[in-house]
Amino acid sequence: MTVRELYDFLDKAIPKSLSEEWDNDGLMCSPDSSEDVKRVLLTLDVTEEIVDYAIERSYDLIISHHPLIFRPVSKINENNNVSRKIIKLINNDISVFSFHTRADKVRGGVNDCLAKALGLQNVSPLGIDGLGRIGELPSETEFDVFCDNVKLSLGSDCVASSDGYNTVKRVALVGGDGKDYVKEAIACGADTYVSGRLSYNVMEEAAELGINLVEAGHYYTELPVLSFFAELVSTADLSLAVDYADSNMIKRI
Repeated sequence: MTVRELYDFLDKAIPKSLSEEWDNDGLMCSPDSSEDVKRVLLTLDVTEEIVDYAIERSYDLIISHHPLIFRPVSKINENNNVSRKIIKLINNDISVFSFHTRADKVRGGVNDCLAKALGLQNVSPLGIDGLGRIGELPSETEFDVFCDNVKLSLGSDCVASSDGYNTVKRVALVGGDGKDYVKEAIACGADTYVSGRLSYNVMEEAAELGINLVEAGHYYTELPVLSFFAELVSTADLSLAVDYADSNMIKRI
């Protein structure tokens, strides 16, 4: 399967029409779209370390959640970190696909993977734009027990929690930076809201707002989507070798 053929397959499965207007994703880098793909590396971020890793191990393609190129690149030279990565990728015939906010919204994507990891049932879209999800635990759970389960299920190094004095049953979530969706979670009847990043002010008001809040880390709440990407790649072509790479540069000590 060629680079173009695989991208067209994934672009149909994760359509650009779902992307936010401000987003930039898709076919980020393609030295030659007619080249065959044999080895695929899945990662959340295309860091320079990931690029070097892909070069050393002869991958043909990197698929990421966060875009390789998010803001316009005005110059291509070694002094800029983004353009430096692009130069390396082109010189080594490595393509990059990035699926960002469209992968947040698509059925089976970031937020469905997160809901599955947390054991939610009867999952449905959260709010008008459908970016997040809301569902229910099989049984009512104490908040501190739920927080421990979130940390364990996601492999997070730590979670921050703010107690709204509820037991946990109906849970809303947004993977990544979800600080703007707390009101939607409340409006949809959630007793608990989970996201990767929440603001200090909102977490301080959890009890007043009447909702439990859990901040589980941007990286860890989005990482489960790599299994979704892997499944789609295998559906497109079972012969492709698919591997995962850890791109997390943020360590809590």
